[in-house]
Amino acid sequence: MSSTVLRARFTHGPLPILGACFLWGTTGTVSSLAPASAPAAAVGAAGLVVGGLLLFLTARGAREVVVRADRRLLLLGAVTVAGYALAFYPAVARTGVAVATTVALATAPIVLGMRSRPLVTSTAVAGCAALVLGGGEAHVDLVGVGLAVVAGLSYAAYSAVCAHLIGVGFPARAVVGTVFGGASVFTLPVLLWLGVGWLSAGSGVAVVVHLSVLTTFVAYLLFGMGLRHTSAAAATTLTLAEPAVAAVSGVVVLGERLPVVSWCGMAVLAVALAALAR
Repeated sequence: MSSTVLRARFTHGPLPILGACFLWGTTGTVSSLAPASAPAAAVGAAGLVVGGLLLFLTARGAREVVVRADRRLLLLGAVTVAGYALAFYPAVARTGVAVATTVALATAPIVLGMRSRPLVTSTAVAGCAALVLGGGEAHVDLVGVGLAVVAGLSYAAYSAVCAHLIGVGFPARAVVGTVFGGASVFTLPVLLWLGVGWLSAGSGVAVVVHLSVLTTFVAYLLFGMGLRHTSAAAATTLTLAEPAVAAVSGVVVLGERLPVVSWCGMAVLAVALAALAR
């Protein structure tokens, strides 16, 4: 196999998206280390403001996207990126990581993936649900679930917007940088309104650095790279790998134990994602 083919496999399609999932899988654990005085939405907003700005400032071709791309799509992308951050973190705070992650990440592939790959998508969603909820200790808060649905719909929307703009010829990095840069502008007033006093603590700064640099800047560079040759429907289904990463890290790093149902769900999810990646 030539070096060009190998490079294409590692820089296009499923692998970069799975790399982004690995980074996203650390979000719940890291955000829980923020100071107790930090509102959940403020933690997500701070990570997006800094990470979105980094994506925009380092994106070559962002000016071309701003000038030539459909402004309505750019606005929709920016608003839904902001909506995801402002809805997902409060959802986690209200209903827990397990339920919020399952609902948010399952909503997007259900919306986008059922038409193109119904069997694989439904199998992946079922495996994800069994993995995360298999312990039977989930706490369901209706407002939290509603916020998680909003986050999932937001994720589906901006994934579709970015995939479309990349598909019509705009550079992936420029598209992601423009959309996330716009989202940081929309989110900054919300962050200031919620308060930033908690950032005076060292743990607050460390959490924001992790969320902005790794789970926003680096992860979405990988995600945009993967969208070059992966549909939005397939990409959102692949991101169901995120709960698996979070679960395994909990077992390896924190010594947590997973019930048999969760391990079975992880196996089902792995099979579905492998089929999709092919």
